[in-house]
Amino acid sequence: MLRVVNRVFLGLVGLVLLVLGGSVLAVGLGAPAPSWWIHHSRHDVLLSNAERTRWRDDGWWWPVVIAVLAVLMLLALWWLVAVLRRRRLAEVLVDTGDGDGALLRGRALENALTEEAARIDGVDRAHAHLRGRRSAPEARVRMALEPNVDPGTALHDLTTGALTHARTSAGLTSLPAEVRLRGVKHGAGRVS
Repeated sequence: MLRVVNRVFLGLVGLVLLVLGGSVLAVGLGAPAPSWWIHHSRHDVLLSNAERTRWRDDGWWWPVVIAVLAVLMLLALWWLVAVLRRRRLAEVLVDTGDGDGALLRGRALENALTEEAARIDGVDRAHAHLRGRRSAPEARVRMALEPNVDPGTALHDLTTGALTHARTSAGLTSLPAEVRLRGVKHGAGRVS
């Protein structure tokens, strides 16, 4: 979801900047400007003296300008950190025993863990996600349990089955896991 929002946001920002920059460049090169455009000829300045000094004497102007710019900068930094932060583990380092290591795709291990967790009795659906370092991955598993299923039994089956198989197949000494269980609501039964 974040990837889609990121691409749409970048596309819109890029389109707005391209249209504004292109129109300013076109007017600056001598193209006729539309009647509603803020500049009418190539000799117009971007900000005139009157536009620049219009609000200078008011006490609220500079704090508002600084606050708006600070908020925009914080939003841009938040977006940059969200884009650069890796949420998934791309690969897991598997010890082959010969001094070298093999790389296992993180998605492959996630898919195997998800499929095995979904096959546990009483689990409606499951989703696994790997985080951490490639030499010490951590699993986050979300499971939706069917009504009247004992969560303790489902958790025990997950830890002794799917998580143990994932740990041994990847040759890891440990695979810490955070498991989130939730119940699936069931529809009312029909009584006749």
